[in-house]
Amino acid sequence: MISSAFTQVLAAGRPEFNRRAAEARRRYPNFDAPAFAAFLERGVDGVVQLAAGHAPDRSSGVAMAAYDVALELVGQGQAGPLIVQVWRELATCYPALLLAQPARLLGMLTNAALHLERSGTARPAQWLLLMQALAPQVEDWQQLEAAGQICAWRSGLAHFRRGAIEAADALPEALALAAFGAIQGGWQALRTVLLADPWWTPDPAERQRAQQGREFGGFSGFGGAFAMPPQVRPAADGFWVRSGDRYALLVADACGAVLHGATADEYEYLQQPAPPGAVSLSGQRLTLGQRQIELDLPAQGLAATANQHTVAVTSAYSHAILLLPLR
Repeated sequence: MISSAFTQVLAAGRPEFNRRAAEARRRYPNFDAPAFAAFLERGVDGVVQLAAGHAPDRSSGVAMAAYDVALELVGQGQAGPLIVQVWRELATCYPALLLAQPARLLGMLTNAALHLERSGTARPAQWLLLMQALAPQVEDWQQLEAAGQICAWRSGLAHFRRGAIEAADALPEALALAAFGAIQGGWQALRTVLLADPWWTPDPAERQRAQQGREFGGFSGFGGAFAMPPQVRPAADGFWVRSGDRYALLVADACGAVLHGATADEYEYLQQPAPPGAVSLSGQRLTLGQRQIELDLPAQGLAATANQHTVAVTSAYSHAILLLPLR
């Protein structure tokens, strides 16, 4: 049920709200009216209630801006459960920015969440929680954008790592440290460690999990990434991957793994390998420095390929790539 605050705003501006809804129905022939009504109740209402509580004189403007964004989202079929959650639980954590430019805030948060969701490998729920936790320290749009990028990296978008570190340079030190999950130390020291080792994070529990590595891929027939068992070659920022006649760049670190399209020429170009002796494979036993790992794969057809930070284990009998930190 819609709140009394939103009901009053809708009643006061009914002709204009109706006009905009009719225009959206013309623009989007498959416009889902029941879905729009549900989104008004579950997503827009909380935004309007916040405005009414903080600045009653601005609630109509906030409602109209949110209404317009909602029309676009429903018209494009993008007003799913994640976006409802973003509007209800995250947008309302940023009251000053919401009241100042409601469409801008809702658009930024919505687009970021949709990008995470479409990646197929990121963790939008984690991003949502991280952004909620940082909200009390975020004071302006630049800080919000930087925080969103850092949290997106921590939530699985491994290719955001370097950009996230650079974005943090412009943040107040306390916010930069909090965004990366650090509870002590200085930003410059943390920055140096993050740049040196993509498998290092400030959280000891996350570092421990990272040591166990991560599996990426799977058979495309079951929703995975590869139609054929993949082969890999080292790249500066990850691994070039070949699966049948398709090529990709796999970027992985402590937070996640992401696959990007690539070409046969990129795959064939010889990259600098890992330091000699960093990795050895004997039967099913993988040796990484002082660590030894027994692999649950047939010894025949096993291969271990390393770059400067990571080893990728592939098998002729698997559509997955096992990624492990060298250190």
